[in-house]
Amino acid sequence: MITRMSSLFLRTLREDPADAEVPSHKLLVRAGYVRRVAPGGYSWLPLGLRVLRNIEAVVREEMDAFGAQEIQFPALLPKEPYEATNRWEEYGPNIFRLKDRKGADYLLGPTHEELFTLTVKGEYSSYKDYPVTLYQIQTKYRDEARPRAGILRGREFLMKDSYSFDLTDEGLSKSYQNHRDAYIRIFDRLGLEYVVVSATSGAMGGSASEEFLAVAETGEDTFVRSTESGYAANVEAVTTPAPAAQSIDDKPAAAVHHTPNTPTIESLVDFLNANTDRKFTAADTLKNVLVKTKVPGKEWELLAIAVPGDREVDFKRLEAALEPAEVAMLDEADFAKNTFLVKGYIGPGALQANGVRFLADPRIVTGTAWVTGADKADHHVVDLVAGRDFTPDGTIDVAEVREGDPSPDGKGVLVAARGIEIGHIFQLGRKYADAFSLDALGPDSKPVRITMGSYGIGVSRLVAAIAEQSHDDRGLIWPRNVAPADVHVVIAGKDETLTAAGEDFAQQLSARGLKVILDDRKASPGVKFADAELVGIPTILVIGRGLKDGTVEVKDRKSGDRVEVPVAEAVDHLVNIVNS
Repeated sequence: MITRMSSLFLRTLREDPADAEVPSHKLLVRAGYVRRVAPGGYSWLPLGLRVLRNIEAVVREEMDAFGAQEIQFPALLPKEPYEATNRWEEYGPNIFRLKDRKGADYLLGPTHEELFTLTVKGEYSSYKDYPVTLYQIQTKYRDEARPRAGILRGREFLMKDSYSFDLTDEGLSKSYQNHRDAYIRIFDRLGLEYVVVSATSGAMGGSASEEFLAVAETGEDTFVRSTESGYAANVEAVTTPAPAAQSIDDKPAAAVHHTPNTPTIESLVDFLNANTDRKFTAADTLKNVLVKTKVPGKEWELLAIAVPGDREVDFKRLEAALEPAEVAMLDEADFAKNTFLVKGYIGPGALQANGVRFLADPRIVTGTAWVTGADKADHHVVDLVAGRDFTPDGTIDVAEVREGDPSPDGKGVLVAARGIEIGHIFQLGRKYADAFSLDALGPDSKPVRITMGSYGIGVSRLVAAIAEQSHDDRGLIWPRNVAPADVHVVIAGKDETLTAAGEDFAQQLSARGLKVILDDRKASPGVKFADAELVGIPTILVIGRGLKDGTVEVKDRKSGDRVEVPVAEAVDHLVNIVNS
């Protein structure tokens, strides 16, 4: 196949788009792969669509290889199945809702667990029908509050979602492993640098959950790895090892101190160190953070979270821990309504006396002594002991995770990096099967409740993830198996001999099964070279001044290596490069 740039629907840009923040966004727009239509919505132009379809083909091949079967659902979905699983409310403002002309409620599908479950229920009834894995590659919709980074975080995106249906938990584990293995093959074939990390299931529900993250400084997800083991986890899924409980018998009695003008941890520590004969650090203080939460269908409630004073509450970890509840910080009206909350001096006493749910960091174990608010302006209590003077209502692990923290597996310490989520696999269990009574009649004629798995890959996001990892200051550098062409032929001059040679090479390469972009435009060599590097085809064939001496130049886009090849050998040379 030959694509001639003189007729290709393509306009490259020399300047970055004004709204672009990350390399993939800048380069995909500049190279003419995508164009913005609205916030979070992009059109795919011919070269971009080729890359997207190439990635889609890799995903499809590996899914089909282990027996998954492709189907297709509509994106426009009725409200009722999502009401049955409570997700109509749980999704809150994150989904697009609409009404038809008769007033019936619909949504644009963010995921399709409900539809897959109902479809299997409608078709299968016997244990002999199982196991089965179904998948689709389809457009999804989420009403992102702040779409950003081009196609990395949009409101409309292409996703592969698959669902396994098994009779037993052992069967689910096998289906989960099948997907995990397939994902590794997919991302290896796409040439990505990625990690597999433990993750939370969130609104999806379920137990086992892992994310595949493409390593990138521009990624929105932070993950941590152990320095001495294979442990890796998204920060939302990191668990803090709780220290051993301590004795309460050897602790001094709690005492209230007048601590004027100390509403912050820093000012409190400075005051205590200047006015007592003990030395304190922020880690000796107890920070009580107030938020409000709202479970779908219920009213807002106060929630207090106690963390060591040298830590902040990580809001993403907090949202993940409380999902599907909404979470928000308190405003002035909330403090005015709850006069027992004394800003800067909040302690466990007033919280628990007024029925505020009080959850503590895992480090706050029985016998640990703390400096914290005394529920009175300019006053703190010293040596308030957990398990003696206050008892939290439970534990919540939402404090920030920092480099150097002990690894949860007890081996080494944690180091942090950033990544782009490109895949997520869940063992859902029976959440959706229970919601829709998805049963199979067993060999003993008794119903067996089906157990499910859910597995997603961001297909369109993969285009951006690859671009984030595969580019330089001149443009994109596509891995060969996703590139929109195999060879980019540049005619470096307007001489008819060069033009004829370029056409001849393109025809020969196409006849040998290669996909060719032929730059036959009446543009300067400089413009053509700049566009070839921007567009990012992995191999560039330059037909220029060397032709009169019987040679052409072959350039590797990634390494920048150039080699002069005799004209008679050039086609074989290029075919060998592509096929190798």
